[in-house]
Amino acid sequence: MLKTEFYAAEEKESRHLMLMMHGLGDSTAGYRWVPQELRLPWMNYLLVNAPDAYYGGYSWYDFAGDATPGIHRSRKLVFEVLDHYREKGFPTENTFVAGFSQGCLMTFEAGMHYPHLFAGLVGISGYALIPEDLKEGFSPVARQQKFLITHGRFDNLIPFAEVKKQIELLRKMGLQIEWEEFDKAHTIAGEEELSVIRRFIERCRKA
Repeated sequence: MLKTEFYAAEEKESRHLMLMMHGLGDSTAGYRWVPQELRLPWMNYLLVNAPDAYYGGYSWYDFAGDATPGIHRSRKLVFEVLDHYREKGFPTENTFVAGFSQGCLMTFEAGMHYPHLFAGLVGISGYALIPEDLKEGFSPVARQQKFLITHGRFDNLIPFAEVKKQIELLRKMGLQIEWEEFDKAHTIAGEEELSVIRRFIERCRKA
């Protein structure tokens, strides 16, 4: 199973969980600030490390050439983690999945293919691998999932215009996506962006 770090909620009996996935070349260490900065006392956090070593950090897939096999392998590993925490008493309907850059793509993978309904999914500064065969590609609950996708207008790694066009396509395919734009590069825009994410999570929790 993938290496993970668990941070317990301040509210000890809470069964809400947020699974967070980092971007290329990063690790769980790069997201240890998330529990404190999101300020959600009822949330347990699970930081997940990607499987492949990459220049001092880790990678979810090899983006040189055909990334699909690596993405599918990492998706299977993430699903194993989700299944494990379901068995430990964290229901999927109380679980949020989030990720940055490559982790955003893996968040899309969870939302489009995991067979259970999440509380919500948050993708930051990334894109999706769109299934070629939609009849086979999407899970039965994919079009019921709630996504928040954020992106920077000045992103120099994953072009803003291309991602926005892809989001429009995914919406036409039936995915429920909230889209938020920020004046930022390939990063997280501090409290400005965190406040949008926090409100989405709180809204999904109440739904």
